[in-house]
Amino acid sequence: MANLNTPFGFKHFGYLEGFDPSYGMTARRIASGNGTAIFRGDAVTSLNTGYIAQSSPGTTQIAGIFQGCEYLSVALKTKVRSPYWPGSDANGDVTAFIIDNPYATFLVQASGAFFNLTSVGNNVQIVVGTGNTTTGYSGMTLDCANAPGGANTATFPFRIIRLASAVLPAGSNGSDNTTNFNQLIVTFNNQDYRSLTGI
Repeated sequence: MANLNTPFGFKHFGYLEGFDPSYGMTARRIASGNGTAIFRGDAVTSLNTGYIAQSSPGTTQIAGIFQGCEYLSVALKTKVRSPYWPGSDANGDVTAFIIDNPYATFLVQASGAFFNLTSVGNNVQIVVGTGNTTTGYSGMTLDCANAPGGANTATFPFRIIRLASAVLPAGSNGSDNTTNFNQLIVTFNNQDYRSLTGI
C-alpha cells in the first residue's frame, strides 16, 4: 500500500538498546516575544540567550524534541497547558517541555521520495513543514534531498537507525519502503548532550 503524507514530527519511540532510559522531560524556556509557533514533535534549538526556538532547515546542533508548554495566557488570564506554542498570548516566559535524553529514539516520516536500507547509519537533515493547530502536532519530516541513501554529513542533527517497517504492522501507513513518505526510526546525531562524528 502506498504511504500517505501525514507528517507528525518526531514521535518518541524509545531508547537505544543498552542505555538506561530517563522518562522525564526537561523544562526549558521560550521567550514570550518569540512569534514562531512550535509544535509537539518539533526539533528545537538552544539559543545563546538560554531560550529555545524551533529548529530550522540547515540546523546542526539541536536541544531536543518539543512536547508541549504552559504559560500565563493574556486572553484567558489564567495558566494554560498546550501541546504547541502558538507564537503569542503569553504574559512572561513560556515553560516548554522537551525530550533531550541523548539516547532517545523517534519515529518520523520522510518528506518525500523514500529512504531504504542503504539509509541506515546515515545522517539526515530536517524539513519544517506546517504544524497542525487543531491537534498541536508538528509538520516536521526528514529531508529526502539525499534519499534513498541519506548523507554522511557529520553535522546533520539526526541519524537513521532503522526503517520503521521493522516495527509497524505490515501494510500500515509508513511501512512501504518503495513509495514516498515512508517512516523511519532515528536518534540524535548532533545534540546538546551528544555529538557524533561522521558515520
